[in-house]
Amino acid sequence: MPKQVDHAERRESIAQALWSITDRHGWAKATMREVAREAGVSLGQLQHYFSSRAEMLTFAVDLAADQTSQRVAQAIASLEQPPHPRDVLRVVLIAMLPLRPDATAASRMHAAYVLEALHDTALHEQVAVGLREGRAMVERLIRQAISKGQIAADRDPEVETDLVLALTGFAPLLELDVIAPEAALAAIDHHLERLFRPVP
Repeated sequence: MPKQVDHAERRESIAQALWSITDRHGWAKATMREVAREAGVSLGQLQHYFSSRAEMLTFAVDLAADQTSQRVAQAIASLEQPPHPRDVLRVVLIAMLPLRPDATAASRMHAAYVLEALHDTALHEQVAVGLREGRAMVERLIRQAISKGQIAADRDPEVETDLVLALTGFAPLLELDVIAPEAALAAIDHHLERLFRPVP
């Protein structure tokens, strides 16, 4: 009797192959043929699941985002409940930076995704929607903190949101060894301490 193929598992294994190649050699080397070889499938089999590199990249980035969200949720659940918004923002920021092997691979995939979106109209809107949703989540946290007196009432929530998100710009500095992980973490902590009022 022929072995049943788990299509979801096969798609994930292809995505993991794409992560691996992009992490080791860069997005330019992640051709359909190379990803098929890395995943242990034929090019025809890979094309059965993904018709293009952009489609394959989109799936891989979405899968990485889901895994990051799970790690963030677990980290937030381990905080004192209800968690202070400062601690939630710290967890989110750290998860978005290449500070551990799985986060490094995800960061490189996302960088490839953004670059690809600059020249692909459909991807452009898709990436922009995801970034807007992430920004809106951060802004909601900041607005809630202002309403609860955890951030001074005279702070502009939109400006503060953009400043918090600017901290994710440490990714290339970390990747290229311009700064050490400890320096990025210190800057994050310093900014959040300045933004939030001291906990009574």
